[in-house]
Amino acid sequence: MSEPGYLRIGDVLPNVQCDSSAGAFDLYEYKGDGWLCLCSHPADFTPVCTTELGRLSSLVPDFAARNCKVAAISVDGAESHREWIKDINETQNTDVQYPILADPDRRVANLYGMIHPNAPDTMAGKLTVRTVFLIGPANKVRMMLTYPASTGRNFHEILRVLDSLQLTDVHKVATPVDWKSGEDVVILPNISNDEAAEKFPGYTTVKPYLRTTGDPSKQ
Repeated sequence: MSEPGYLRIGDVLPNVQCDSSAGAFDLYEYKGDGWLCLCSHPADFTPVCTTELGRLSSLVPDFAARNCKVAAISVDGAESHREWIKDINETQNTDVQYPILADPDRRVANLYGMIHPNAPDTMAGKLTVRTVFLIGPANKVRMMLTYPASTGRNFHEILRVLDSLQLTDVHKVATPVDWKSGEDVVILPNISNDEAAEKFPGYTTVKPYLRTTGDPSKQ
């Protein structure tokens, strides 16, 4: 078993090749030049994971609209994944088409820091926690969220963060608390008032450091 890794926002996600529910898998090749949402799951044939992978399947068009592919990983083998997908499709009324990476030796899970030995409900680190990575076009980690094994993810939050990242990559703004696409954003503090007036006509000054404007992607 490989030594556990530790990834941080801004790090390049190492490429991996492994087996998957869809056959031989190369992460960089699959991802291409777009975005990737990669989710780890503690184990096949478990209740929370079944609901999560079903919901993720139903949201594939929403991710695709944002030029983002999806993939999952657990520490089970590819044949187990293929059998489990039948249950997911049946119980969650979906048709899983994205790959589930096979990682029975925990090589990928350790490389990506998905094994947390002290986390509850992971059999002392034999199973992964629920980690989510958003990987940008340059193969860098842009967001990482880790949930305990007992708590299912909120994929709408992940889509919200993806919207924020794609917006702020283009415009000199940040997104405030509970922001959703189309709502007002805040202007970066390092933007002068003169530049703000040019880029964001009619912006609002709440405090010198807190200036708001409409979502520039909708204008």
